[in-house]
Amino acid sequence: MTPLLVLLVLVVLTILMTVKVIPQQTAYIMERLGKFYGVLQPGINFIIPFFDRIAYKYTLKETAIDIPEQICITRDNVQVRMDGVIFIQVIDPKKAAYGIADYTFAVIQLAQTTMRSEIGKLDLDKTFEERMTINRAVVQSIDDAAIGWGVKVLRYEIKNITPPQSVLIAMEKQMQAERERRAVILQSDGEKQAAINVAEGQKQKAVLESEGLRLRQINEAEGEAAALKSVAEATAESIRLVAAAIQTEGGMEAVQLKVADNYVEQFGKLAKAGNTMILPANFADMGAMIAAAMSIVKSSEPKK
Repeated sequence: MTPLLVLLVLVVLTILMTVKVIPQQTAYIMERLGKFYGVLQPGINFIIPFFDRIAYKYTLKETAIDIPEQICITRDNVQVRMDGVIFIQVIDPKKAAYGIADYTFAVIQLAQTTMRSEIGKLDLDKTFEERMTINRAVVQSIDDAAIGWGVKVLRYEIKNITPPQSVLIAMEKQMQAERERRAVILQSDGEKQAAINVAEGQKQKAVLESEGLRLRQINEAEGEAAALKSVAEATAESIRLVAAAIQTEGGMEAVQLKVADNYVEQFGKLAKAGNTMILPANFADMGAMIAAAMSIVKSSEPKK
C-alpha cells in the first residue's frame, strides 16, 4: 500500500470521526476527556477526534414502557393481578444521562410500587371503578420523582385487572342475582303500571257513563219542561180563544149548548158503566140544571 493511499484513508477516517450527523428528535451527550461537554443538537456537528466521544444517545420522542404483571392486595385482602403501560418522554438529556443510571428501570419499579400502594387503599369492587384515580396517582408519583431524571411522565394506563378464579365465580353469581332482581323489579313495575292503567280506564269509563247519564237526564227534563210549557201555552191559548168567543154575539148560547151536550153525554156514560145510576132530584128539569151550570160560568166571567 502506497503512502498516498494510507494518507487518504487516514483523512477519510478523520473526517468520519470529526463530523457527526444527529437525526431529528434525537440528542447525543458528548464528553471531552471524560467530562460532560454538551448536548449535540439535530443536524451536522463537529467533534475533536480522540478527545471527544459520544457517551449517551437518547430519543426525544414519546416512549411506551410496558409495566410487567404483578400481584396486588386490595383493602379487603383479595389478591389481583395487574399490569399496565406508561408513556414517558426525555426532556433533559443531561439529567437523563447523569441523574440516574437507568431511568427506564426506575420508572417501572416506581410504577409498580405506586400501583400496589393505590390498590391497597381500595376494595375489590372499587378497583374496577377507580381506574382513572389509580392512573392519575401513578403519574403524579413518578412525575414528582422523575424531576431529577430529566424524564416527563405523560400518562399511565392499567391494561388488565385479573382477580382470582374463585372471586370471578362469586362475581358472576352476584351479577346473575342482580340481573334476576332487576328482571323481577321490571316485571312488578309492569304489572303495577298495567293495574294502574286498567283502574284509570275504569275510572274514566265510570265518569263518562255518569256524565252521559247526567246529560241524558238533563235533556229529558228539559224536554219534559218544554212539553209541559207547550201544553200550558196551548191550554192558555185555547182558554183565551174560548173566552174571546164567549164575548162575541151568540157566545153564551153556544156555551149553553155545549154544557147541555156534555151534561147529557156524561149521564149517558154513567148509564153504560153500571147497572146502578144515581140521578139528581131535579134531573127531569133539564133546563134548570143547565141554567145552574150557566150561572157558574157567568159568575166566573171577569168583570168589565
